[in-house]
Formats: sequence, structure tokens, C-alpha cells
Amino acid sequence: MACHEIAALRLGMMNVLGIKDESVIQHEKNEIGTEALSYPGPIQSLTNANNFEDLIRFFEASLVELEQKISGLTPKDPKSGYYTSLLILTKKVELDLKNSAKAFQTLYLDLEEMHDFVHEIYPS
Repeated sequence: MACHEIAALRLGMMNVLGIKDESVIQHEKNEIGTEALSYPGPIQSLTNANNFEDLIRFFEASLVELEQKISGLTPKDPKSGYYTSLLILTKKVELDLKNSAKAFQTLYLDLEEMHDFVHEIYPS
């Protein structure tokens, strides 16, 4: 069992943040596995995301696939508890990711407001 969604999100976040740590990249790719990385879909797309919008969109799509996988499990399936925990974790990560994107958007807007304020104090 692997947390493909989390590993793929970490790879996508590395792209967005400009982190180029080959050992971490290889670790996350190993976590996902060659088969899942080569399959076109949300996991593969998430690993290649380069902006917050794509991170959120592809992460949400990966959660839809996770929910579909969970819906096919029976309560007595030994993997059921793991996947339920993974679903809770990924929901929390989804909320944090959206909040982080909003925080960056707020910072972007605040920078313009502060810039205008400086010019009010010191007209050019």
C-alpha cells in the first residue's frame, strides 16, 4: 500500500516551489511506483504540476479516484482501515493546500495595496 496522492502532491509542490532534491524526487517516485507514474491520470498529472491551480485541481481529481477505490472495499477488507485513514489525511491536506493558495493570493493583493499606501505617504 502506498500513499500515491501524498507522494504525487509532494513532487508537484517541489515543482511549484523550485525544490530540486533528487533523493526526495526518487523517494517519492518509488513510493508511487513505475506503473502508477506511467498511467495517464491525476497522479501522473499531479507530479508534473507547476502552479497552485494545477496542484489543487489534480489533487482533487486524485481524491475522486481514491474515494472510488474505497467505495469498492468491503468493511472487512484488511485495507479498509488504511484507506479510510488515508482519505481523512488527504482531506486535511486538500484544505491546507487551498488555504495556502488563498494566503498567497492575499499576499499578492496586499502587496499592491501596500505599494499604493507608500505612494500616498510619499507621492512621486
